[in-house]
Amino acid sequence: MTMNLQSWRKFEIQAYRPPRDRQALRKTHIPFGGSAFKQSQDSKKVILIPDPYSSHTFYYEFRVEDIAFAEELPSIVNSDEDIISMTRIWVKKGSMGLRCTPFRVEETSISPVSR
Repeated sequence: MTMNLQSWRKFEIQAYRPPRDRQALRKTHIPFGGSAFKQSQDSKKVILIPDPYSSHTFYYEFRVEDIAFAEELPSIVNSDEDIISMTRIWVKKGSMGLRCTPFRVEETSISPVSR
């Protein structure tokens, strides 16, 4: 299942100053990389899709207030030459995030032994 990336609003990276002490940032935050978008119903949340061109994709959702730093990564291009911007965000340790995995609802086959 692929996600329609055009339906998400792009999360524009603001001009952040790099942290003075990157080791201190590593002690208090965890980096996540992917394509970032603002959540469509709540502008205080960010959606991050780690592998946007995968057929088995998932996404993370974080609160903007839990993100201390964002940095641009190299963009990726698919075979149709569609370009997706990639970002690394640093999320505060201990904050609550959401990992969502889409799936297709279908009946599963039942083994004759289990009946």
